Amino acid sequence: MPTVRLATFNLENLDDVPGEEPTLAERIRVMRPQLERIRPDILCLQEVHGQEQPNLPRQLLALNELIDGTILEGFNVAHTTTQADEVRNVRNLVILSRFPFIGDPEQINQDLLPCGPQYKRVTANPPDQDAVDINWERAILRVRVNLGQNRVLHVMNVHMKSKIPSRIPGRTFRRGRADIFRTVSSWAEGYFISAMKRVGQAVEARMLIDQIFDAAEQAGEEALIAICGDFNDDTDETAVKAIRGPIEEIGNEELVNRVMIPCEQNIPESSRFSLLHIGKGEMIDHILVSREMLRFFRYTEIHNEILPDESGAFRTDVQFPESDHAPVIAEFELP
Repeated sequence: MPTVRLATFNLENLDDVPGEEPTLAERIRVMRPQLERIRPDILCLQEVHGQEQPNLPRQLLALNELIDGTILEGFNVAHTTTQADEVRNVRNLVILSRFPFIGDPEQINQDLLPCGPQYKRVTANPPDQDAVDINWERAILRVRVNLGQNRVLHVMNVHMKSKIPSRIPGRTFRRGRADIFRTVSSWAEGYFISAMKRVGQAVEARMLIDQIFDAAEQAGEEALIAICGDFNDDTDETAVKAIRGPIEEIGNEELVNRVMIPCEQNIPESSRFSLLHIGKGEMIDHILVSREMLRFFRYTEIHNEILPDESGAFRTDVQFPESDHAPVIAEFELP
C-alpha cells in the first residue's frame, strides 16, 4: 500500500539577514539533512520569514534556498499572505505537498470568530477605560490535498500564540530582545491575555474542523482531516483540548466521530517532546487527525535525538543554528 508521510516543523525564524549570525548558509548546512530525513509527502512549516528584493514582491527566498536540491524542490506550495497578496514579512505558514491541491489555499484569521474577546487591562498605566479587542495575528492555513482514489485530505497548518506574556501599556520595557515587566501583576495579566489569544485561535480552528465534518456528512463522504503545527500547548492543555474535543468531557456520544486524535500518543512518554525548555521536554508540536484518517495511521516519529535546549544561560542561535523544535512525522498507509 502507498504510504503518506505527513510532517510538521517549526523552522525557528528562517530568514536571510545580511550580517546576522548564524548565516542562512550555516543554518542550511545543519537543517537540510533534517528535511531529507523527514522524507515528507506533505510538510507543514512555521516561522518562515519573507525576503525582499528591489521592485519585486516579497518572496520566500530563504525557504527556496533551504529546499534547493531536495525532494521538496518540486512540491506544490501554499503559504500565508498579506492583504496585498504577497508573502508576509515574518512567521509565514507554508504547506509543501507532492500531491496536488484542489482549489486555492484558504487563510482564516478571525473569520469564523470575528467577535473575539474584549477586555480591560487593569494593570496598565493608566488602566483601560474601555475594553479593547483581543485579536490574534496568526492565521490558519488550509488546503485540500488530492490523495487519489477519490480521497481528499483537509490539511490545516497552525502556529498559535506562545505563552510569552503580551505587553501591557506602561508596564513593559525592552531589554535587548526581551520584554521586561515592571510588576508581577502586569506580567500575570499579560500571560492571561496571551492565553486568551491562543485559546481563541483554537476555538476558530475547531469551528473550521466542524464545518468540514458537516460538509462531509451532508455529502455522504469520509472526513479525512489533519491539523498540524506549533500549538504552543501540550495535549491536555486548553488550546489542544479545545481542538481535540474529548468525548468524555463533552458528554454527547453522538459526537464521538468528531474527536481529533493526537498521533504522538503511540510514542513512549519519556521520548514524547518536541521542545526543550530549561531541561524539561515539552510536546507542543502536534499532528491531530480525524478517526477516518486514523484508520490509515501506522506510527509517529519525533526527531528529537539531538534537539538543542536554547533556554539555558549564555546559549545563542550562533551555537545552535538548527531549529529549537523537533520535526514531528506521522505515517499513513492508504489502500
